Parts: sequence; C-alpha cells; structure tokens
Amino acid sequence: MADDRIRRELEVWLQQFRQYQPNDFENMYDQWMYQNFQNLDPGVRDKFFSKLDAWFFHTHAFLQGTSYQYEARERILTAGRIFSSNIHHIQDMEKELTTDQLTYIAEQQMARGRLYSFAQGGLTGAGGWLFLGVDYPMMMLMNIRAIQLIGLTFGHEMNHPYEMMISLKVFHAATLPKRLKAEAWEDLIQEVGKKEHNYIVAGDDRLTDEGWLEQPLKHCFKSLFILMFRKKLVQGLPFISIAIGAYSNYHLTKRVTEFAMKFYQYRHLTSKEGG
Repeated sequence: MADDRIRRELEVWLQQFRQYQPNDFENMYDQWMYQNFQNLDPGVRDKFFSKLDAWFFHTHAFLQGTSYQYEARERILTAGRIFSSNIHHIQDMEKELTTDQLTYIAEQQMARGRLYSFAQGGLTGAGGWLFLGVDYPMMMLMNIRAIQLIGLTFGHEMNHPYEMMISLKVFHAATLPKRLKAEAWEDLIQEVGKKEHNYIVAGDDRLTDEGWLEQPLKHCFKSLFILMFRKKLVQGLPFISIAIGAYSNYHLTKRVTEFAMKFYQYRHLTSKEGG
C-alpha cells in the first residue's frame, strides 16, 4: 500500500539524522558557540533570541495577510478538488485525500518554492549591495511561506495560533545543522502527540537558540564568496557569484521543504491511525 511505502521512506529518511555522527570540527564549533553565549549577560542573551523569535512571528503573520497567500490557498483547494469534489475548506484536504494525493499537491508547492529561491539567489549573485542586504530576510520569508503552503495542503489552517507555532517549529528544525535534526524531530513529534488545545502549544514556545545560529553564519560565508567572485565576469555577468547564490538558496529551500513534507506526511499518517 502507498501508506506503507511512505512510512518506509520516512524511516529511511530519519535514519540519516539518527545515525549521523558529528565530526571534531562540529563538536568544537558547538562548544565554542555555547561557551561564548554562556559568557554573555543572561538578560542580553534572552533579549537577543526573543527579538529573533518575534521577527519570525511577525513574518508569519504578515504572510497570512497577503493576497498572494490567499491566491495560493485557492490554488491548493482547486488542486484538491481534482481528486475529490467534497473539498470546500482547507480542513477537508486531510479528510478527503490520501497521503499520496496530498504529497503530489505538496510537491507542486515545493517545486515552486525551490524555483523562487533559485531565481532570488541568482539575483543576489548578480545584483548589488541592496540584493545582498535583503537576501537573508527574503530567504527566511520564502522558506516560512513554503512550509505554510505544505501545511495548508495537508489540511492545517496556518492562521490558527497552534498551527502557526508548529509551522515555525518545523522551520526551526528544518534549518538546524544535520547533527541536531534528530532531536528536533523528536521534539516536534512529542509536541503534536500531546496536543491538548487548538490554540495552545504545550511545550516550549521559544524558537531560536545557539544551535540555530549556524545557519546565519553559513549565510555570511555565502555572501563573502559572492563578493569575492563578483568581479570575475564572463560576457559581462558574474556567473560564479550567480551560481553560488542560486545553488545556495535552492539547496536551503530543498532541505527545508523536504523536512516539512516528511513532518506533515508523518502527521497525516498518525492522524489516520487515530494518533
């Protein structure tokens, strides 16, 4: 059966994180980052991460209010009605469609998100300081939106406080280094497993931490490489910088959307089984 195949694929996918062994450099980096943040004043440290979390919350809320999001929502419902005429609301997607059908529709959203990231990364590599300056906020915005669309496809209303928090936790887990993903996955599964209220998250409501900062650090290195190769022109265009920007952004969105897809697949399967 299709659901059994998806379960097996999920298990194989999870094994790459559960069996991952960090190398010496990664262990040294973790210790260095932890020690540096421990040396900071606790009030300053907490304020820094709370401001970062607040930015993600506001970004999520902003996306929910855009006409572009409404159009995407209608596009998802239209795709769902191809398989079932009983779909009238987002919640009907989960009830009326199989995991395979939902996966097919979600893959369309994933492909579109990766294309946008690829194009945006290419513009960053080709453009000036303005494009480079807005690159990281734009990438975070596009990846949060991609997760929202995958969640909508699987029948979860993203404007509910509980679903908003879950989708942001998925974003956080998806952007963590590989060595930290297994633990983040287990935290997510426990969170949805002990759901007690549609508007309240039972676990920790914090998003960012020291481990998550590796992703912004990688972005800084990417920006540095783009600047290094910007003057190496081929027929008047900085093709190396364009390739660095496009590939880096595409690869990040690929990782994020794949993680989100696996999570919502798992959630759908467990929901069908009665939790």
